[in-house]
Amino acid sequence: MQQQIIPMSDYKIPYQRTGWVPFAETWNGRMAMLGFVIAIATEAITGAGILAQLGLG
Repeated sequence: MQQQIIPMSDYKIPYQRTGWVPFAETWNGRMAMLGFVIAIATEAITGAGILAQLGLG
């Protein structure tokens, strides 16, 4: 009895939603953009820079 060899192009990998996948990277980018917008808005409202707000500057 011989083992059947499956070509990599026919091998099906189940869809993942964790790790280095486009789904996770898309949400990571969206959260980063949201953080930048919030940081700029907070700086505009308070008049203090981000580091000053965190007590570092």
